[in-house]
Amino acid sequence: MLKKEDLIESTRRIIKDAAVENGAIVAANTDKRYYPRDVSPYRYVWIRDASFICVAADMQGIKIQQSFFQWCLERAEGFDRDGVFYQKYHTNGAKAGDQFQPDQTGTLLWAIWHHYANQQRTEDAVEFKDLIEKAANGICKLWARNHFVVPTYDLWEERCTFPDLEDNHIYSLAACARGLRCADAMLVVHKSKKWLRCAKEMEETINKGYDAKRGYFLRTAGKINDYVVDASLLGLVYPFEICGADDRRMANTVSEMEKKIVEDGGVHRYEKDAYDGWMRDGKLRRKGAGAWPLLNFWMAIYYAMRGEHEKAQRYNEWVLNRLNSPYIPEQIFENELQKSVCPLVWAHAMFVINLFLEKNNTSR
Repeated sequence: MLKKEDLIESTRRIIKDAAVENGAIVAANTDKRYYPRDVSPYRYVWIRDASFICVAADMQGIKIQQSFFQWCLERAEGFDRDGVFYQKYHTNGAKAGDQFQPDQTGTLLWAIWHHYANQQRTEDAVEFKDLIEKAANGICKLWARNHFVVPTYDLWEERCTFPDLEDNHIYSLAACARGLRCADAMLVVHKSKKWLRCAKEMEETINKGYDAKRGYFLRTAGKINDYVVDASLLGLVYPFEICGADDRRMANTVSEMEKKIVEDGGVHRYEKDAYDGWMRDGKLRRKGAGAWPLLNFWMAIYYAMRGEHEKAQRYNEWVLNRLNSPYIPEQIFENELQKSVCPLVWAHAMFVINLFLEKNNTSR
């Protein structure tokens, strides 16, 4: 089993490698020799990934956050006009995808809040007043009481909701509701009543997304529901604090995850996931997904917050026992043929966040 100390040290280097000169933070720095050539190229800025990376960097004392926040404000194409972020970006700020994934904007607001709360000086977040206001207003502008007014995509970039169906990705709503509350907490003078109103409406919509008959939170709910079990709903506990770890609804949801998407200890994204990121001759193969280490760490966070530390440790060690290098991949497969993006910086970020929360016994 790889030693945690070695992985902590390699994570510092990998996070620093992900932060490029102009402030952008990439999901994986494919320019590095350690990045494999036969997997999907991930040298893009996903605002979501970068936000989690910023939080992990806070916990390791790495100072990349403010340069990234400035990059978001000044570089991300379309943000100055729309106040929200899109699928992914090239490091110069040009769009590399047009999907509207609302969780990205909400997650960034949480990351800004965390950066200043981590230093116990939340009031200093006012230096990014324009970014915070524009992002919070951008979310609210596209929200209409119980759904978004434009099609939205989930964090896995695979499923779309539509305004006429009034359906929502529950994870995305959690990110946005938390982000709006963070914006309100940071801008005491400049905050808007509509931020909290929209957050409350989103939280009410999330609660309706719990199916009491089936006994778990749905990944997408509205006039048409999606009943596939999805690991992203762990985000309702951490970091978005919609539910407590002891909430019966979350316990039921996690129980359903363990029945349907935890295989031999490894956590998969959702039932019958096909994406593997493996490329051959320039083409994506899609021979079936593996388990995602970042989700194992997320599950460990959940159980640690429940006080079930032995179970949390088992989810951690499942990953550590399978690493043959100090790089955490996007996925771990049951065979030696399929290749994975490696390292995935978000996975390293979740490793650090899990260690930090376990050590400090806090749900920040």
